Amino acid sequence: MYALVDAVSFYASAEKVFDPSIRNRPVVVLTNNDGCVCAVCPIAKRLGIPKFIPYFQIKNFLSKHGVVVRSSNYELYADLSERMMNVIARYCDNQYIYSIDESFLEFKQYDGLITDWHKYGHEIRRAIWKETRLPVGVGFGTTPTLAKAANHAAKKLAGFDGVAVIDSQQSSLPILQKMSVTDVWGIGNRLGKKLNLLGINTAQQLAQQSPQHMRKQFSVLVEQTVNELNGVACLSWDKVKAPKQEIFSTRSFGERVTDYETLMFALVTHGVIVGKKLRRQGSLVKRLLVFAASSPHDTQYYKRSLIFEFQLATNNNSQIASAINILLREIFQTGIQFYRCGVGAVALESEQYQQPDLFSPIQPSPLIMDCFDKVNNRYGQGAITLASEGKAEKWQMRRSFLSPQYTSSWRDIPKIGC
Repeated sequence: MYALVDAVSFYASAEKVFDPSIRNRPVVVLTNNDGCVCAVCPIAKRLGIPKFIPYFQIKNFLSKHGVVVRSSNYELYADLSERMMNVIARYCDNQYIYSIDESFLEFKQYDGLITDWHKYGHEIRRAIWKETRLPVGVGFGTTPTLAKAANHAAKKLAGFDGVAVIDSQQSSLPILQKMSVTDVWGIGNRLGKKLNLLGINTAQQLAQQSPQHMRKQFSVLVEQTVNELNGVACLSWDKVKAPKQEIFSTRSFGERVTDYETLMFALVTHGVIVGKKLRRQGSLVKRLLVFAASSPHDTQYYKRSLIFEFQLATNNNSQIASAINILLREIFQTGIQFYRCGVGAVALESEQYQQPDLFSPIQPSPLIMDCFDKVNNRYGQGAITLASEGKAEKWQMRRSFLSPQYTSSWRDIPKIGC
């Protein structure tokens, strides 16, 4: 048996954990630079507030209905996520953290010992609520895909109380019939449109297809998904969530940037983020893309992007920063009010199978970056940085509605008067 535990409107729910005064009020959370709505709590959903709509378009509506607006508090979310995952880990013998608010569970040694999965799901929910004050949905299934479907039912379909169990074809039928095909794990919007053209609109209709035919029409992944919907476990977490083929770090500025040094600081910081993501998935970058642009709403829109080709693929922050400095000399133009910039690794290689070059200069030891990451993981991001990242705040993202970082900043630790 498998399970998927997923927090309900995680960002919005996290905002309520240490602020009881807003627990019964509608809350929305905004994206970087307070641009769009990215999280809507259940109370706010009843007001019809959509996700990913620009904040300025519904600012008056939110104010009229007394909606609490918060900027994304990533430091708080990361800490609460870790706490939630630690609680979940006690209830299974194999855990896979799929995202900041989702975790798959596998019960190899529990099968036969647990006779009531529905009751066990509520036990997990109560423990998470008691220790973190985060509401979650729990879905059980005989395959990872069915566990994901059960979680969808637990959170979004009528008739479920936060827990759903799919342990037979009879229990899967009423759930899959109500699910859109794009709600199936691994079926994105683009693939979903192709399936719709074939008359496959629901998860149940997909489950009724011939696996071999789906493989010929689409891919092995779709074939395996059909098998999984019919109770045949054949997917692993890594098959669905494979290493990224491209890695980007981009962001618009809190205020316009016009000088070379500030733009360099921003781009190098993005490069460091890309380097960290590369190392995390065991990849190296061969081709690096760097860009900077003004706003498309400016009278004279300016955008320039260039690519740097490394002789030998790397994930070393210093080498990435050096490449950025070389390209920036051509990208920067005096008089441009830069609104956005970014760095992307667009040609990746496996760190495990890198072919060294006998004639290339001596490369930096990977132990340097390993030490760099360990220091930052232990003492907090930014404990050690490249000098070329600078300390400028001008380009940092705008977070006008930021709540306190209750668990990661000494100045924001809650104080109780007795």
